[in-house]
Amino acid sequence: MTSEFRLNNAHCVWLYHRFPLSFREVEELMLERGVIVSHETVRRWCAKFGQIYANELRRRPGPGATRHLDEVFITVNGERHYLWRAVDQHGNVLDILVQPKRDTHAAIRFLRRLLKGLEYVPRVVVTDRLRSYRAARREVVPSVEHRSHMGLNNRAENSHQPTRQRERAMKGFRSAGGAQRFLAAFSGISPHFRPRRHPMAAPDHRTEMTTRFAIRDQVTGAAGRPAEA
Repeated sequence: MTSEFRLNNAHCVWLYHRFPLSFREVEELMLERGVIVSHETVRRWCAKFGQIYANELRRRPGPGATRHLDEVFITVNGERHYLWRAVDQHGNVLDILVQPKRDTHAAIRFLRRLLKGLEYVPRVVVTDRLRSYRAARREVVPSVEHRSHMGLNNRAENSHQPTRQRERAMKGFRSAGGAQRFLAAFSGISPHFRPRRHPMAAPDHRTEMTTRFAIRDQVTGAAGRPAEA
């Protein structure tokens, strides 16, 4: 890929996953920059590269990390589904899974998916009071401490807010598979550009965002892009 292609590709993927934009709106914004790209090309780029970029941006916790698990309903083709989400103690999204149910089987499936490929288990799992989590923890990771009472799981619950905003903009999801693919990439890309701004002074926030953009450019291969006028 040429540097110009990487730059345009990365910018389109960033625009679509960071802001509540349609593919046609991304096409228009790129045209304003003097770049001609069709909305269908933007769709293909997001489908092909979105998850790759998300995987690179998502930060994995170290051994002994705390997992916060939560689930929230979403609308898929007019029907209720559940988005299961796990975040670490810093609020970084670790994984998501769209499922039609909110039962013990669904909780077990999500917990196994979360731990798959890891050489360690978390020290603590924090959840809400859904009983399915207790049964899942006993079957999958019986030795892990489980905490579940009011106020402990705010990190996971707060992480649903950007998804809610995007769901409203998209007027729901058309299929469970489409929701899974989009939200898996969205949950890796969007949080990277959403630092906890309220404790930061404006100069600190700008410095933090500059660092995060530099990481994005390294991940997408656009690090050598020319400076804008």
